[in-house]
Amino acid sequence: MPVRIRATIEKLDKKMLTVKTDKGGELTLELTAKTSISGVDARRLTDIKPFDFIGVTASRGTDQKLHATEVHIFPAAMRGVGEGRYGGAERSMTNATVAAMVDSSDGETVTLSFQNKATGRSESIDIDVGRAVPVVAYVPADQSLLKPGADTVLLVAKEEDGDLIALGIVAEKDGIKPPR
Repeated sequence: MPVRIRATIEKLDKKMLTVKTDKGGELTLELTAKTSISGVDARRLTDIKPFDFIGVTASRGTDQKLHATEVHIFPAAMRGVGEGRYGGAERSMTNATVAAMVDSSDGETVTLSFQNKATGRSESIDIDVGRAVPVVAYVPADQSLLKPGADTVLLVAKEEDGDLIALGIVAEKDGIKPPR
């Protein structure tokens, strides 16, 4: 099962990427022809449109509503990837289609709809997104972003022989780091 890791790039040597994880460990990963590399561009709340496929990390507030802490706008090619709601009642990640957006005094309330993989039913959820919440878009990129010191989010798989393979990399671009 692939694992998501936040890390800083130490070096890239041909097809081997060495990173220092947020937990302090060092990993060496192999890049393959199938490793997808994306960068991040800063966006604004007003860039989110109905029918966009987005990911929203949220926490439950004292008002019992979900409040976004970060928003990721996915490219069309990623529509449906990881669709659903994950996490617990207090903190969650939802990858879903924007069904509606309603202005509020401090931002927007976004209604997301998704297919619940466990039940097979369509579900929807409302999440408040404040104007100060970081919003980024994933954009196509290449190995030129894999520079020492760059922040990344990695999707890593372990091969049967124990080698680590980078399935996907989201890397810092033009000083814009993947949200934490």
